[in-house]
Formats: sequence, C-alpha cells, structure tokens
Amino acid sequence: MSDLMKSIGFRAEALGWDAYQGLFRSMGLERASDYGAKLLRTLGPKVSVHHVARVNMQIAFPEASEREIDGLLDAMWDNFGRVVGEFPNMHRFDFSPGSDQVEVVGADILAELDRQGRPAVLVGGHFANWEMLAATIVQQMKDCRITYRHANNPLIDKRIIDQRKAYGVNILAPKGGHGAKELMQELKAGASVGLMNDQKMNDGIAAPFFGRDAMTAAGPARMALRYDCPLVPMNVVRKDGARFKVTIYEPLPKPDGQDAAAILETVTTINRFIEDRIREAPSQWFWVHRRFEKPLYKKAKTEGLREK
Repeated sequence: MSDLMKSIGFRAEALGWDAYQGLFRSMGLERASDYGAKLLRTLGPKVSVHHVARVNMQIAFPEASEREIDGLLDAMWDNFGRVVGEFPNMHRFDFSPGSDQVEVVGADILAELDRQGRPAVLVGGHFANWEMLAATIVQQMKDCRITYRHANNPLIDKRIIDQRKAYGVNILAPKGGHGAKELMQELKAGASVGLMNDQKMNDGIAAPFFGRDAMTAAGPARMALRYDCPLVPMNVVRKDGARFKVTIYEPLPKPDGQDAAAILETVTTINRFIEDRIREAPSQWFWVHRRFEKPLYKKAKTEGLREK
C-alpha cells in the first residue's frame, strides 16, 4: 500500500473514531453504557473472537453446560459494550472519596507507598471497565507510569492518549522493548509502574493458568524482583450499570533471588491472582485473547473441546 493510500485510510478510520466518540458522548454516561451493552450483545457473537472466548470458558469451566457458557458469553459482551460506551465519557466519572460512581477499597496502600516515595509494580487485568485502574492510580500516586498498547493508526493513537489525559492519565509508556526499558529506568529512578498482566505473550514464560500452561509476560515479575519493589495487585468489578468498585490488595509474596525459578514462581502467583478474580466474576473478564495453545482453538472448531 502506498503512503498516500495509507494516509487516506488512517484519516478515514479517524473520522469513524470521531463519529463513535461524538455519538456516545452525546448520550451521556449512563445512556451510553446501556446502549453499548445492547449493541455488543448483538454484534459480539458475530465476530471471530466469540469462538476464542467460548473455548477459553470451556477450558476454565469444564463442568459448565453449554447453556451456562452461552450466558457467560452474553454477559461478557454486555460488559464490553458498556466499556465501549463509557470510554468516551470517562471524564464524567467522579473519583473523589465517597463517590457513588467509583468506590475505592485499599487506597491507603497506594497512598502510603507514595508517601514513602517507594516505587511499586502494580498489576491488573482486563476486568469490568479496566480504564478505572489507571484512573484510580493517578488519584493516589504522584508518579506512576502506565503501560498501553499503541493503536495501529497514529491519528487514533493520539486521540486516545489525549482522551486519557483528560481524566488524569497523562504519564504513559508504550508496550514492547522500548517501553520495557523505559519502565526499568523509571523504577530505578523511584517511580512506580502499572501494567496489565492477563494476556498471552508469545515470548513470555509458560505458567499455570486454569490448570494449563499459558504463555505469560514475565516483565512485571522481573521488575519487582530486580528492584525489590512491592508487587501490588489491583482489580475492578462492575457493581451495576456504570458503577464500580476498585480494590487495591496487599502486595503479593515474592521469593528471594532473581533466577528463572524465582521469576516463574512470581508469574505463577500473578496468574493465580488473575484466575481467582475471574472465578469471582467470570462475566466481567475479557475472554477474547488466545491464552492457551493454538491447537486447542482449532480442535474445538472441528471436534469440540469437550470431547477430548
């Protein structure tokens, strides 16, 4: 594709993005959340990752009936649709203490780390509206770098960054090699870092997840061990509609040392935390990533995973 055609494509996509943002902002927060839920419950089952989510659920909950899996899938798309509707309206959320929209439990843990000037590695997953995690962190800590994945379209990428700045998330570090080096430098300088640690990473390490090995990013574990930082897990659950509860937990236990065994133990601990949160609210996790071996997804299409 020529540079001209690529530029035209980027601009067309950006116009579509602006239309989406404008539409959902015009609705207001609650209505946009409800409309997004309705929309994705209709469209979600028609996309290819619906199959991936089904296989993941069958692996995680082998005892569940097909009817129960169908119910979980419907609830997952409902939740994701709400995220779609809420993202353009994130600036409308009230994060102040006592807010009816966002309840925060364990805020004192982050505040105390910040008061001590002690850097931490904060980890979470794609639950409920995961944008709440970064927004909560910046309310409690003066200096924390939040990782994010660049959008393929640079025009949309800039819009997303600017939008996050509007609700206080203005210190971002891209995922990947360059971003990892940046995070290491920030930790060394005394800043905290926040990362999602629930997606597959092909060059990660195999660690147990729902009874199977799953390739998992080892970066958070390595950083916490190398710089002897508290490894602080966070989670968010949707209470109802556009109302949330964010929980900051006590730091996870870490082994001594930085060798491969210590890293695997720490990654396993993180995976266990994520798995426990999924079991508590399975409909609120975003199940669409291929967390397990590729053959499982192909086998499920042709033979049915439950026949294994």
